[in-house]
Amino acid sequence: MHTPVALLLELGIILTALSLIAAGARRFALTPVPLYLVAGIAVGDGGIAPVPAAREFVDTGAAIGLILLLLTLGLDFTAREFTASLRRHRSSALVDLVLNAIPGAVAGWLFGLDAAGVLALSGATYVSSSGIIARLLGDLRRLGNRETPAVLSVLVLEDFAMAAYLPLLAVVTAGGSWWEALFAVVAATAVVGAAVGASSRWGHHVGRVLSPADAEQVLLRLLGFTLVVAALAEMVHVSAAVGAFLVGLTLTGAAAERARTVLGPLRDLFAAVFFLALGMSADPGQLLPALPAAAVLALITAITKVATGWYAAGREGAGRRGRLRAGSALVARGEFSVVVVGLAATAQDRLAALVTCYVILLAVCGPVLTRLAPTRGLPSRRASERAPGMLDKPRPSTAASAPDPAGSGTRSG
Repeated sequence: MHTPVALLLELGIILTALSLIAAGARRFALTPVPLYLVAGIAVGDGGIAPVPAAREFVDTGAAIGLILLLLTLGLDFTAREFTASLRRHRSSALVDLVLNAIPGAVAGWLFGLDAAGVLALSGATYVSSSGIIARLLGDLRRLGNRETPAVLSVLVLEDFAMAAYLPLLAVVTAGGSWWEALFAVVAATAVVGAAVGASSRWGHHVGRVLSPADAEQVLLRLLGFTLVVAALAEMVHVSAAVGAFLVGLTLTGAAAERARTVLGPLRDLFAAVFFLALGMSADPGQLLPALPAAAVLALITAITKVATGWYAAGREGAGRRGRLRAGSALVARGEFSVVVVGLAATAQDRLAALVTCYVILLAVCGPVLTRLAPTRGLPSRRASERAPGMLDKPRPSTAASAPDPAGSGTRSG
């Protein structure tokens, strides 16, 4: 078997560079995510050091990285906790939709886009990046914070909304009829609902099958099963990320802890590749003309996302600092907005450049804002007054396993 020398050389250089970037970021108690994105711009098409031989591997690795990020995020919760939190945050989902989709729709109308373009831009400004935010919460050791369930509930509700939105966008972009669009939305919604119900009812059986004694078997079975579920989700126009999250929900207790331990190093490797690929998708030469409009739109929707997080965290009883942390965490946009570009922007170059520039701005600035958010504060409620749901169950996570270098503590207001 012949292995291309260029592929090995480029991958070796990429991984070495990512390790140095991560080491430098950790030294200053920062998340490396923005630096990975900048590195991706540097080695992408139009960058200063393109890596064409490694591009296919990076793109494939990015898809796996997103799946692993959402899988491990789901491992921190049970289906029961998750559904309880979703019920509590239905109003948060409505606030999120109104505050963040409308600016995109208005901008699309002002730019003279057609109906598909307006729908696409509203989706790009609406949905936050589950992949970036999941990594941020782990890096900053905020998974145990009081406001975190609100952040995760908003993210997952957005992902579920994408399960209906993406099929609708695909039909509208292709010029389909209204009944085709309605059928696509209903089918996708039914599939997601059935998956959540099955996860809650039969998840413990899946956990027994996917958690044998041997660590190698845990890795092979869980990764294989997750990739199959993710593929099936994509086949019915539901995000692979949603499928991976649902798999994570099925594992609880010792099985979830074992899976988290086994998957940790693999997740970190492919997550770095995911963020690198997100940066590589941008061509600096095409971004500059769209920068002014993208910057204005990014500023407006960063403010609306902070407002969304402020409202959602308030429903968890978080104080002012916790609400601000929640809002700043939701600012980053990423993978779903890139998918929107792929679906709707092939015939609209202006939309592609605008959304790509917008995503890069918020994918870089969002983590910085999250890191700068206040990290200390007294709880706003006594423990006996906490809302039921996710926070009632201690979660074995990185938040509990090491001191927080940023001093955030756990479940602080």
